[in-house]
Amino acid sequence: MQIPAIDPTKTALNYHHEGEVEAHGVEHPDHRMLGVIVFLCAEGMIFFGMFAAYLIYRAMAPVWPPEGTPGRELLLPGINTVILIASSFVIHNADTAIKKNDATGMRNWLLVTIAMGAVFLAGQVYEYTHLEFGLTTNLYASCFYVLTAFHGLHVTFGVLLMAGVVWRSRTQGHYSSEHHFGIEATEIYWHFVDVIWIVLFLLLYIL
Repeated sequence: MQIPAIDPTKTALNYHHEGEVEAHGVEHPDHRMLGVIVFLCAEGMIFFGMFAAYLIYRAMAPVWPPEGTPGRELLLPGINTVILIASSFVIHNADTAIKKNDATGMRNWLLVTIAMGAVFLAGQVYEYTHLEFGLTTNLYASCFYVLTAFHGLHVTFGVLLMAGVVWRSRTQGHYSSEHHFGIEATEIYWHFVDVIWIVLFLLLYIL
């Protein structure tokens, strides 16, 4: 009696696996971008609370900044602002490149953005070392250091995110026109950091 050959692609186990894959795609949609947006909303609320506190302090103070606060230098913060805003356009080029399956171009644009972020951080550290007031000089000084340092922490995290994307892109095909969530999420985060800095620059240096 001849035993019929078993097609390994048509076993009950494989049918079950294929059914799980299909069901997984239906029952568990990709919510990663939603997670990024929720995270940024939470971070935005933290910054909003800090901005609100700063504005309340300013409204209640008879003179702002308090008397005796040394004048603020605008040249370096202005240059830093231009660099950070420009970096948003640069990182967008990285996203555009990967959507064209240009992994090399994506990596190069991200490296440029990383360099611009590093220059921004270096400029902020330089400013700290040359300011004529310290963290405890007065209320304005405390607000200044807390707000700019907290933002600087976010810039540092963004630079590390981009470095992680560049590192992972060494594997051929890791990012492509079809699979580039990591790049999009990093770009959105970087735009968020830029917007926060624009608000900070207006509050602390201009208004």
